[in-house]
Amino acid sequence: MGVVLSEAEWTARAQAHTTRVRAWTGPHHERRKAGVKHPVLDFLFSYYSHRPSRMERWHPGPGVVLEGEQALSYLRWPVYRRVAEGVELDVAAFARDRASTIAFVHRLLTATASRTPRLGCFGLHEWAMVYRQRPEEVRHNAYPLRLGPAGTDAVVETQKVQCSHFDAFRFFTPEARPLNVLRPVRETQVELEQPGCLHVGMDSFKWAYKLDPATPSELVADCFEFAARVRELDMRASPYDLSALGYPPVPIETPEGRDDYVRRQSAFAAEAAPLRTALIELTRTFLPAPTIL
Repeated sequence: MGVVLSEAEWTARAQAHTTRVRAWTGPHHERRKAGVKHPVLDFLFSYYSHRPSRMERWHPGPGVVLEGEQALSYLRWPVYRRVAEGVELDVAAFARDRASTIAFVHRLLTATASRTPRLGCFGLHEWAMVYRQRPEEVRHNAYPLRLGPAGTDAVVETQKVQCSHFDAFRFFTPEARPLNVLRPVRETQVELEQPGCLHVGMDSFKWAYKLDPATPSELVADCFEFAARVRELDMRASPYDLSALGYPPVPIETPEGRDDYVRRQSAFAAEAAPLRTALIELTRTFLPAPTIL
């Protein structure tokens, strides 16, 4: 038997989690009601598909039994079951129902963790997404390009574009795609992803919620908050001038800016490692030992 939490203990944890997450979901709801777009934070709720209402819910993760009458509400999810002491996640049911997702997440994260971080891409993916676009086509066209269209294009043409992340590369403009030294596709994702990539770091949030409701909600929130901080660097290093929103640029078009980017990128790679390890260990809970790669 795993850890047994009294009703007072687990409801306090659930409330603390909801309060923590609503610091992010609350402002998001207010922006949506007001029709206000945010070029940095909207990404966390649009590119990533985990609904705010689901993120606000608390789940204990495997090996935890919840006591009390309120715990019975968890039985509305078929991967929970009643036991003598209360309610717990049904590990076998979750493993059976989500086998392909669990196996893929395990394979991808263990492959990523095995690699040395590659630094020095300088966040050029955001520049490649606006390369040679007309002003009205630029995604965040409410904000100016710091160097203007011609200056932005020149950075893409004079720097080495080496994006390895398929879900970033697929948003490159058609003119920018041939400039990338790699051709990432979905089928090569496991072979190409590496821990220095900012998007790989942010994706710890995606893999956490892909295993919902089996992921402990505190881990989901940790991954979300980490992704939010990485996203800030992602956009500060972008071609957009977001200083009016409180995001001073990391000017990767200069040697000093590139050095600053690499320092920050390296720090984030180190910070992502324990989150990735926690997610790998979570997948091991559901994989039979002979199938672990």
